[in-house]
Amino acid sequence: MKSLQDHNGKNQMYSSSKQRMIPWLILLMIVLYTLYSSNLLLITNKKRRECSTTSINLQDVNNDIQQQHHMGTTTNTSSNIDVETTIAQEKKLKKVDKEKEHEEEEEVEEEEEEETPLDQLSQRYDTEVNHIVFAIAASSNLWDMRKEYLKVWWKPNKTRGIVWLDKKVSNKAEEGLPQIGISQDTTKFKYTNHQGQRSALRISRVVTETLKLGLKNVRWFMMGDDDTVFMVDNVVRVLSKYDHNQFYYIGSSSESHVQNIHFSYAMAYGGGGFAISYPLAKELARMQDRCIQRYPGLYGSDDRMQACMAELGVPLTREAGFHQYDVYGDLLGLLGAHPVTPLVTLHHLDVVQPIFPNMDRVESLQQLMKSVKRDSGSIMQQSICYDHDRYWSISVSWGYVVQILRGVMSPRELEMPTRTFLNWYRRSDYTAYAFNTRPVTKNPCQKAFLFYMNRTRYDPSRKKIIGTYSRYKSKPPYCNWKMESPEEIDSIVVTKRPDPFRWQRVRMLQTH
Repeated sequence: MKSLQDHNGKNQMYSSSKQRMIPWLILLMIVLYTLYSSNLLLITNKKRRECSTTSINLQDVNNDIQQQHHMGTTTNTSSNIDVETTIAQEKKLKKVDKEKEHEEEEEVEEEEEEETPLDQLSQRYDTEVNHIVFAIAASSNLWDMRKEYLKVWWKPNKTRGIVWLDKKVSNKAEEGLPQIGISQDTTKFKYTNHQGQRSALRISRVVTETLKLGLKNVRWFMMGDDDTVFMVDNVVRVLSKYDHNQFYYIGSSSESHVQNIHFSYAMAYGGGGFAISYPLAKELARMQDRCIQRYPGLYGSDDRMQACMAELGVPLTREAGFHQYDVYGDLLGLLGAHPVTPLVTLHHLDVVQPIFPNMDRVESLQQLMKSVKRDSGSIMQQSICYDHDRYWSISVSWGYVVQILRGVMSPRELEMPTRTFLNWYRRSDYTAYAFNTRPVTKNPCQKAFLFYMNRTRYDPSRKKIIGTYSRYKSKPPYCNWKMESPEEIDSIVVTKRPDPFRWQRVRMLQTH
């Protein structure tokens, strides 16, 4: 009996001590977890490397830029400014001296900074221009005028494509234009939108009709209007990012927020151009006629195409270089602050002003193509620099325009398009754009002085493109600021090395 009591007593003591230990174990686990989370218990044989951050002071930037870009006013009140433009990824200045000081400590980092072979960079596909077929929607009524736009960018014996018209037109072989096709009759399809036109049915089928021609070695169909101007090399660059064996519907939205709300943000606008991969075009051709019949109330060809894409479960892949340009007025604000992406298309050229002053629309495009031929990948790419002595801000839209403003404006402001244009819905204000904009300044002293590209050439001895930009000589408003005026400058010289592989060095973001 006594031994049984002793045994029960021992069990009670053991149970009691066990219960007292539980809170201490919990407390110990909390302490260990806290230490682990604070990295205090992490031990490694490798030397830990701190992640450095860079803080750029605008005043320091001014000093650095002054050292790199010398600007001088000549005795005949004209100046030549030699600006070395760089690729978009090198907008932040590299300090070579610091790299030399830490040469031994950061050997690994320096190896990574060396130019990497293209096959080790962003995954790309060997798409060439002959893999792309352009499907151009056109009208016989406007053909005589719109074909002049086609002549600007079309490359005979190199580009492939069909212009689809509603009826036959006269076409001379020596004009070097694409093949003409006559669209099939669409009277069997219902159309009930009282604000639109039945031609939308015909235009929505041009990709399917192009597919049915049975062309060989096709990877992509590129849809556009007869007033769409393509930068063909940049079309190839953009499409090379994507696997043509998959379903892709690539394009961009409108500049007008109201347009996108009314139609769809998920829709690629046909005037800005959009691309459809070959497998997707085949799938579309199987069901498009039935799909069109289900949407008689839609307005245009773009929304009918997007409706069919939605039924196929294919979303829009956005590329910011496709431009619908649902705006009026002057494109200077948009083209002078182009996003960091290849310029692929321009549209609505009959609606906006000629992009170069004192020229008609076709002449302006021909002028632009002079720079495109030199370095198509760099066209419209923005570089920003400062003249510290004169206290000027300078924005270079390569191949197009240089803008000089008195005072220092931050890159954040200069990268924002100036509202030199009007919304597609004229009564709408600046909130009706689908992107950030800034107003045209009312301060006469902050008016931009414009230097448009005049001529360009390649200097083989320097291995550089030499571009001369001449001042647009409008009378400047009176300014009482006590600083030097850019009106004393007649021309600016911009030099850069050709860089056909600039976009191949950009890591492609996953879009699917």
